[in-house]
Amino acid sequence: MKIALIGAGNVAWHLSKALKAANHQIVAVYSRSEASRKELLNQLPLAKELHSLNLTELEVELVLIAVPDAAIATVATQLQVKSGTVVAHTSGSQPMAVLESIPNASLGVFYPLQTFSKHKPVDFKEVPLLVEAQNIKTLERLRLVAQSISQKVEEVNSTARKQLHLAAVFACNFTNHLLGISRELLQEADLPEGLLQPLIQETVAKAAQHDPFTVQTGPAVRHDNNVLEEHLQALQSHPTYQLLYQQLSRSIQDKTIDARNK
Repeated sequence: MKIALIGAGNVAWHLSKALKAANHQIVAVYSRSEASRKELLNQLPLAKELHSLNLTELEVELVLIAVPDAAIATVATQLQVKSGTVVAHTSGSQPMAVLESIPNASLGVFYPLQTFSKHKPVDFKEVPLLVEAQNIKTLERLRLVAQSISQKVEEVNSTARKQLHLAAVFACNFTNHLLGISRELLQEADLPEGLLQPLIQETVAKAAQHDPFTVQTGPAVRHDNNVLEEHLQALQSHPTYQLLYQQLSRSIQDKTIDARNK
């Protein structure tokens, strides 16, 4: 399929590689960032560099909008395509309806559920791809493209996808932030960062095999108040971390009470 990419960030970078490997043609790239645009085009020597969002002269079957969520609506008001062209955004949080201002387009969503860093390789076959479309024909076209690069393709509507995105923020973004805090605390004590790796790996493995709430460990679930207070004292120089510690400990204890009352 002939595909144009709107955006040249992390998602576009990895999508372009996966689509190219599946023998799709990336025919054009648009990005407001000249540096990002040219970096991506270096990986796509046959793609045309776009300087506007008027794509009506392009031979393109699918346009993928891979820009920050806050920019999708603006792109949609400016994008022009030939009648019948499939246009899909790659956002987890935005509804398909955000694209409704695009005239003549067949609308959809093409959301890869993964965290991407530009130069960190990803096996796209293992990335869940969630698709949605305004009609059956468009859905099938998106599904075929998705199945050519991923083994995990699901149809998910905008409401369910928004909830999934929220869950993903807890599972990925918040977890990553907490791991960053733990590393910072180790560095402050001049301790090797690798000390936590076996614990982190076992925690993730156990959470994947069980309901995480049922295998919770630590001082909060045991109501070790002396330890909890000592930890809060140790965090006096980090008041934000103190607040996080208190809130997370309280949430752990509340979920423990909920589980016992079931």
